[in-house]
Amino acid sequence: MPVLKILRTYHPYAFTAIFCWSLAYVFTRLALGHFSPLSLGFLRCAIASFILGAVGFRTGMKLPRREDVKYFAAAGASGFFLYLWAFNQGILTVTSATSSIIISSAPVITALLAVLFLGERVGRLQWAAIAVEFSGILILSLMKGAFSVNRGILWLLLAALVLSVYNLVQKGLTGRYSGLQTATFSITAGAAMLAVFAPRAFRELAAAPPAQLFNLAMLSVFSSAIAYVAWSKAFEKTRDTASVSNYMFLTPLISSLLGFLIAGERPDGATLIGGAVILSGLALFNLGKRQNIGPIQTEEE
Repeated sequence: MPVLKILRTYHPYAFTAIFCWSLAYVFTRLALGHFSPLSLGFLRCAIASFILGAVGFRTGMKLPRREDVKYFAAAGASGFFLYLWAFNQGILTVTSATSSIIISSAPVITALLAVLFLGERVGRLQWAAIAVEFSGILILSLMKGAFSVNRGILWLLLAALVLSVYNLVQKGLTGRYSGLQTATFSITAGAAMLAVFAPRAFRELAAAPPAQLFNLAMLSVFSSAIAYVAWSKAFEKTRDTASVSNYMFLTPLISSLLGFLIAGERPDGATLIGGAVILSGLALFNLGKRQNIGPIQTEEE
């Protein structure tokens, strides 16, 4: 597929979101060395909503229609208030590798919910691809001996569930609003819900050393503002939810590669084998999509 045609599809937006979210596994664990989980969630949302609000103001972004406010509230609750609460609590006691495998169950949950509630079609070959991708994550995690079992897993399972609900709500909203509008109003709703923790958050922010301010900035700008806008834009560009959420299977692989680039950790056999399996699953999923919908069309890819 020509490069320019790819740039008009959901693929670059979904990959950008997953790349930015992969950074969150590293920087969240670092930030939790100073910030409490709910304070960190509020600050991430508040800073990101301020950034996106400023961009929206400069671009003349319109406010949502009154009848859609409840859907943005649902997006804020599922994608930010509940998700960040559960994710930050879970990652306190669970390794990054284990966290990534649990959160990577979200595409499976999303696909099931999309079939049940949106009437979307997921073909047999695509279900097989999802199984292959999840197997790749198991290989990557278990070969590293990184899977740990504790109550944090229950928090992360809740995070995966509410993130799947968020994916469905986003798909509905991006049919009526742009990716920027959808992300801005959703994250602002999440920040408003988390504002109950603002007093403690501001106290922790005032006492934060420069290194922790950097961690917070990375989470707010990249893992929140940029990631959620790109994710909403990806849903705007495609006709089915599973195609976008399927990219979440890349998170453990990208996290491992970032460890090599940032921390100098050499990719091991688990990364190479698991990564190859995940990538083959992605290729199989897109092959199944072509069989289901026929030749790929311009921006609907």
